[in-house]
Amino acid sequence: MNVLVVGYGRMGKLVEQHAPAHGCTVVGVIDDEAGWAAFDQGQIDNVEVAIDFSLAEAVPSNLRRLAARGTNVVVGATGWGAEEDALRKTASDAGIGVLAAANFALGVHVFRSVVAEAARAFAGIDDVGAWIHETHHAAKKDAPSGTAIVIRKAMEDAGYTRPIDVSSTRAGFVPGTHQVGFDAQADTITLTHTVRDRAVFAHGALEAAKWLRGRRGWFGIGDMFEART
Repeated sequence: MNVLVVGYGRMGKLVEQHAPAHGCTVVGVIDDEAGWAAFDQGQIDNVEVAIDFSLAEAVPSNLRRLAARGTNVVVGATGWGAEEDALRKTASDAGIGVLAAANFALGVHVFRSVVAEAARAFAGIDDVGAWIHETHHAAKKDAPSGTAIVIRKAMEDAGYTRPIDVSSTRAGFVPGTHQVGFDAQADTITLTHTVRDRAVFAHGALEAAKWLRGRRGWFGIGDMFEART
């Protein structure tokens, strides 16, 4: 499958590095306006799916330009949620497929399900409080992380209606750690997901790109999981 890499920071480079292991060929890399000009003019051709790990502020423009060429796109950048409704319309009008996720570590989606079950169990117990704490590298701009926001929503959707304290740490080179806690008067339960190697995000995005090929609509990583089970 032919893949276009949008954004050539650490994640873009990892996508390029690991693409062959997933049966993908990187046919182009866009990291500046010159790259976009080449794409807009058809000089980068035969793209089946683009993978966007650029910056949050670039995602709306990127997606519109990809949509104009009828290119499906996997969005791994976070922090652009305020634009989602408009971008959903753009994708629908263009008839493309978009798979957007805050976290492409496939294990974190199992973690989310486990947390949701715990939240459901504790929802009816009045004296149990809950928190989420996430830690990422110092260069990550958005806080709380998109993953923390998704986890909080999963807890709320499971019926946990009390406040959920969400906090963040930005330090060093941590790829990503998310901890969820439930605290009662006599005991505490903590659940933790830790990423040891950021390459896991590239592997997940490449698998998502393969799944998205030929599809139309707006998807999350959960749609891919459900389709495979």
